[in-house]
Amino acid sequence: MDFQDIKKVLVLAPHPDDGEFSSGGTLKRFCDLGIEVHYAAFSPCIKSLPEGLAHDTLWKELGNAAKILGIAQENISTYDFPVRDFPEHRQAILEELIVLKKRVQPDLVLLPNSLDIHQDHNTIHKEGLRAFKHTRILGYELPWNNLNFTNNCHIRLERDHIQAKMDALKCYQSQNFRNYMDPEYFFGLAKTRGIQINANYAEAFELIRWII
Repeated sequence: MDFQDIKKVLVLAPHPDDGEFSSGGTLKRFCDLGIEVHYAAFSPCIKSLPEGLAHDTLWKELGNAAKILGIAQENISTYDFPVRDFPEHRQAILEELIVLKKRVQPDLVLLPNSLDIHQDHNTIHKEGLRAFKHTRILGYELPWNNLNFTNNCHIRLERDHIQAKMDALKCYQSQNFRNYMDPEYFFGLAKTRGIQINANYAEAFELIRWII
């Protein structure tokens, strides 16, 4: 894949950490290449936080994770939509995405893939397609939300990229109870995706739209 004409990348994360879980190695590679990465997270997930944590916990964790990947703090956009209720706020989310598109003008958008069964992720996928239909779009992989996944686009990575992804995920102390918060799992998945393309490591995506 040729990144020469990609100057700005925008990742749409329904919840903080979705960008890192799905594409952390790729985001690190983009930043290392000097590509301007923007990160939009749509909910502080207050209802999902472990009891006793401050409501802004995930925002702080996102900021720390972004630093490790090389994403500038000023390129992080956050929104206050209630977790698990995105379908009820579809139109408001679309309007925010249109504003975001005009402000960032990305060359590539990463968003949840078309078969992600989480209602919030599915909403960001559908509204993201509407807002960015004239832009290159890749759908990222979150295996725990997929019964099936079309992995017809792979981005080559090295071990350092995956290690940076894991270092970023360590910032999400509030999510340590997740059973997939496991370096062995993510290194194994990256190795599997790499083997599919005869590379050391990779992250896989659904190719939704590519403009040449």
